[in-house]
Amino acid sequence: MASIRPSVAPLPYWVRGDTNAFFGFGVNVLVNVLTLTGLCLAVVNLPEGEVFGTILPALGIALVAGNIYYTYLARRLARRENRSDVTALPYGPSVPHMFIVIFVIMLPIYLRTQDPVRAWEAGLAWAFIIGVIVLIGAFVGPYIRRYAPRAALLGTLAGISITFISMNPAGQMWRLAWVALPVFALLLIGLLTDVKLPFNFPIGLAALLLGTAIGWAGGAMSVPDVTAAARDIAVAVPSFKIDLLLAGLADMAPLLATAIPLGVYNFTEGMTNVESAATAGDNYNLRSVLLADGAGAVVGAALGSPFPPAVYVGHPGWKAAGGRSGYSMATGVVIAVLCFLGMFGLLGAIFPTAAIVPILLYIGLLIGAQAFQATPRAHAAAVVAALIPNIAAWATGQIDNALAAAGTTAAAVGDEALNGAGVVYDGLLVLGQGAILAGLVLGAVVVFIIDKRFVRAAIFAGSGALLSFIGLIHGERIEWNANGQVALGYLFVAAICAVFALGRPAPREPDPGEDDEDRADPAADGSDGEQRTSALSG
Repeated sequence: MASIRPSVAPLPYWVRGDTNAFFGFGVNVLVNVLTLTGLCLAVVNLPEGEVFGTILPALGIALVAGNIYYTYLARRLARRENRSDVTALPYGPSVPHMFIVIFVIMLPIYLRTQDPVRAWEAGLAWAFIIGVIVLIGAFVGPYIRRYAPRAALLGTLAGISITFISMNPAGQMWRLAWVALPVFALLLIGLLTDVKLPFNFPIGLAALLLGTAIGWAGGAMSVPDVTAAARDIAVAVPSFKIDLLLAGLADMAPLLATAIPLGVYNFTEGMTNVESAATAGDNYNLRSVLLADGAGAVVGAALGSPFPPAVYVGHPGWKAAGGRSGYSMATGVVIAVLCFLGMFGLLGAIFPTAAIVPILLYIGLLIGAQAFQATPRAHAAAVVAALIPNIAAWATGQIDNALAAAGTTAAAVGDEALNGAGVVYDGLLVLGQGAILAGLVLGAVVVFIIDKRFVRAAIFAGSGALLSFIGLIHGERIEWNANGQVALGYLFVAAICAVFALGRPAPREPDPGEDDEDRADPAADGSDGEQRTSALSG
């Protein structure tokens, strides 16, 4: 007699909780796309036609395809387990990556060549490399994550958040503090406390509307600008930009120093997010997720977008908000339509910049705080060590930009004059080259020294010597013997650690509740801090 399978209830495409999750997540992605649009126009000076006619439609394709795919994964999981409470993974343009590709990859090339298209080509190549690394990470990621300490991975990301994500928005906020600070206060109250808005109104949308109302009431915005932007609305259909991508890949060696570690971060973050979803009850296949992330970056770069998309932190947060499978697909479709119609110029004229950037400052604060909250207290010094190269990279960038505005360069001024003024430019320049990978190496060495795992410390120090010697870190270009004196320094560190390893000291005893391998999922305990980060960060 044939067995009778349990009946499967119809799976709705939309439930009430999807509405709340859609407004929260949708505003999150909307703000991020507005931000990257402004960065392309104001920082790299890309022509509006290329931004609205190529980059945003290419990003729209990646976002709509990715979110529909993750909706499909959610519904497939729900059917397989006969459940109706499965929540799709959130997916959008990665916030750290958008700042890195603009300020670390594209801006220096634009300043050197005064050619925004050359900068764009480099950005496309960088995003393509990121995607390839994530695709490889689908197969090798678990092994890399096993040996790279969390303090080093999150510490170098915190360095990015404190500098490239937080500092520029903070400066923009205080230019129009009367618009920005009320928005920032609302975000802090809504996201750092348990106070809820009436009718559970999405905090991100409320903050954006508040700042917009204050800006318009105070005369910070211009009706003619809105009218002019409305006239520029036009349908844009993306097409492949293989020629631009190949031109960027022809000189890809300098891009590897940031693409490799950020690619590694992408798939390690993807693994963490999958684990986080599993703790909330939704067990997704890791390889399916990472392959989709990598493919999104590769296809987006081929179409002309230098902004790699990624699964966002925060699946548990959207699940708690009632989101199921519909909110993700709706977000992807709506954002893609806005990209195809060229609506972001109009939206940028409607929403004051000062009403947007407080959300980015909040993201930067939370990502920076997470590096300390999600790592053992004993590793705090390692987090700071991983921060330092990124701070140096940001500082030298500020110095270079200031000197360029004055019509000169650091080379023209001279190291002696700069040192005499208290600016150790030459040392900061060496320290900050390949900052993300350098922070990962330095942070890992400090972690393993703290833990008295001197063999591992020696291995990472030896890796630092090799990477310095070929210029992937602490070198201005990829070449043989790029910076021998730094490589020698790392070799000395490796030798010292090897000597101490001969004594076979007992490793540091983990603190109560600390995973000995430092691999506990920071979201596994359902902490408020992790879920609050998820509300706005990518």
